[in-house]
Amino acid sequence: MADAAVLAGPSTQTLQWTKKDLLGLRELSAEEIRAILATAESFREISLRPIKKVPALRGRTVVNLFFEPSTRTRISFELAAKRLSADIINISASSSSLAKGETILDTIKNLEALKIDVVIIRHAASGVPHLLARHVSASVINAGDGAHEHPTQALLDLLTIQQKKGRLDGLRVSIIGDIAHSRVARSNIWGLMKLGAAVTVCGPPTLIPPHIEQLGVRATYDVKEAIREADVLMLLRIQHERQEAALVPSLREYRLRYGLDRERLKGAKPEVLIMHPGPINRGVEMDSSVADGPYSVILDQVTNGLAVRMAVLYLVAGTSKAEIPADE
Repeated sequence: MADAAVLAGPSTQTLQWTKKDLLGLRELSAEEIRAILATAESFREISLRPIKKVPALRGRTVVNLFFEPSTRTRISFELAAKRLSADIINISASSSSLAKGETILDTIKNLEALKIDVVIIRHAASGVPHLLARHVSASVINAGDGAHEHPTQALLDLLTIQQKKGRLDGLRVSIIGDIAHSRVARSNIWGLMKLGAAVTVCGPPTLIPPHIEQLGVRATYDVKEAIREADVLMLLRIQHERQEAALVPSLREYRLRYGLDRERLKGAKPEVLIMHPGPINRGVEMDSSVADGPYSVILDQVTNGLAVRMAVLYLVAGTSKAEIPADE
């Protein structure tokens, strides 16, 4: 197999991966995003092997540091590290010295003194991964920071669309739901637009940020319009705290006005893709008949999440000059 880090871009030029961290898609070029997606494609077949493990990161130590609940992202990163033969340590804030008043920067510096190589961090405060990346030599991967970005989620979404549609350039993608508080929406907007897709955001006026059109997207409050024009429908979870803050009258009201059911789906294009980052509030963002229906690629997103996170770990961990290994 060819060198996994020297990957063809849209032309005959190649790109050598040099970044220490993955903090967001806003700071990546289209070529860098394509490099990650191409590397992820190379790693997909490892999960189909009888022995689902390669020695690419043998001897490397990866720390999973999650300050917010997570199932898919945390387990996906853990499994990705194990598939690459890295040592993985899972740390929760409640069981660490952070609970005793230690700062997060002191925590990371103490971990770095133990010669770790990669920190994967999820935090409720926007910008925490960027802060850590400026102060430590270990690679930092953003697994979601506040309402800012969730880069690996967007990358797995891009990979799924590319696999199913064969391209991203020229596609029309509608993102429906809580745009204002969604790090998934922000990362996807940056990634989709850099790769040539047209993005429409849709939701209640209270959940659409003012002046979001300045990012180059189109905003609408008409869900039927957003559904009708889309090649891809990306639905976002409505968080219960938004209801408590009176940003939506009720979950029932949201479902009636913006939820995706069979009837609304009749207005979509015949080959539309339906996506959701999870977890799904069934009967709110979409009905079960849609989530489990023939247009849904939600489980494909989960599968691709593993390949994307393997690719990101491989690239930032400094092994980019090695080939993706064959079976052990």
